[in-house]
This record gives sequence, C-alpha cells and structure tokens, in this order.
Amino acid sequence: MRALVFALLWGLSLSALADAIPTRIAINYSIRSGAFEGEANDTLEIKLEDGTHSYAISSATRALGLLALAQSGDILRDSVGTITEQGLQPSRFFDQRPDKLPRVSTFDWEKGLLTINNRGSEQQKPLPIGTQDRLSFLYCFAFSPPPGDGPLEVYETDGRTLKLVHYVVDKETLKTPIGELETIVLTKQLQGDDKLVRKIWLASAYYMLPVRIMSTESDLLLDYMVTRISSGAASGLRLEIELLP
Repeated sequence: MRALVFALLWGLSLSALADAIPTRIAINYSIRSGAFEGEANDTLEIKLEDGTHSYAISSATRALGLLALAQSGDILRDSVGTITEQGLQPSRFFDQRPDKLPRVSTFDWEKGLLTINNRGSEQQKPLPIGTQDRLSFLYCFAFSPPPGDGPLEVYETDGRTLKLVHYVVDKETLKTPIGELETIVLTKQLQGDDKLVRKIWLASAYYMLPVRIMSTESDLLLDYMVTRISSGAASGLRLEIELLP
C-alpha cells in the first residue's frame, strides 16, 4: 500500500508533492564502525509561506561507547532552502564539529555563486544548476524523480569544496530493524586520491528517504541503519511509521 501511495504521489507536480509529504519527518539511525557504535537523529521540516515551500533539514550524530573516545561530542549539520519544481534548492549548509569552527556553504542562485567558508577560510566558486550539499542530497529524491538506471552525476559541497560526484545506481532488498525494504542504492565512485566512501539506500515505499548510509567520517567508515521513522500530518495524510527495533 505504501508503495502504491508513493507511485500515485509521483503523478503530482513537485509543489503538490511537497504538500502531500508530511510536514515533519524524523529519522533515527544506529551507527556501527567495527566494534564502535553511535546514533544519529535527522529531522526534515517543510513549510509553506506566501506560496513558497521551504525546507529545513537538521542532523545530529553522536558517538557511543568506544567510538566516543575517537570522536567525542556531536556532529551537527543543517541545510535550509526552498523546494522548486526541480526539487530541493539549498540556500545554506552548516557543518559543526566539536571544538572546531563551522563549515558553511552559502548558495546565491541569482548570481550563480557559491561561497564556502571552511573554518574561517573563504572561497567563492561558480554555482552549477542542481548543486546539492552533503545533507540535502540525502533527501532530494523525495522531491524530484527517483534516479533511473545508469550513472548519476551531481555537484555537491560539504563545506570544504565543490565537486562533481559520480554515483552508480542499483536496486537492493534491504533488511532493516523496521522491516524488509525495496531500495534504490547510490554508490559513490572514488576518483583520484578521493577516499571518502559514500553509499546511500533510498526506500521507495517511504518517499525515497535514506534508510541506510555508509560514509567516511574522521577516517572511520560509519554504517548508519534506520531504527525508527516518525512523521507529522500534511494535507490530510499521516505516515504512520512509529516503528521500533
């Protein structure tokens, strides 16, 4: 039934889709890296003001147990912007690590300019159409057509630089604490001296939300697995997925 609802929603325009998706979605993840563990909590909020849909995504990652010895304190990220007919259009990305200055990317779409402030060191770059930040990319397919077969290319910023990233698209049935899910899998292709692994599983039955993520953080390969998804009401719909491991 959820997959059918999702397919029907894709018959809507993107603005109508933004109305149909719950206005607040929270996702909880467990994190594993060998014997280490942690947790992450993401929140997606959608607002409509003066006919314009905006979004705000926040993410907090916390180390637990032995992992806390290698990575103390929370990693905080947020992405804010608007929802257009082309999907998410970030206006600002923020990445804060414990005891360090933040990394901030500011998107000026009118001037076609991206300003990256990497802990006090600022640079400006031309802003390609469709550019996403590290956080918005995880959620952009909830507001744009799902990736098809073949390679996917997207410009991404992580608050340090701007890169054209290549992904291979595949499909996989994924076993999770909230059930077995049909997913579309995006695997980053490493090029040159790039060692930052990234692999994303998007659940087709749940608005293409990320239900598993493998990502390099501070030289550790972290595996994020969804443990719970909860949501609020929007346009008469309520997505009931208060599911516990």
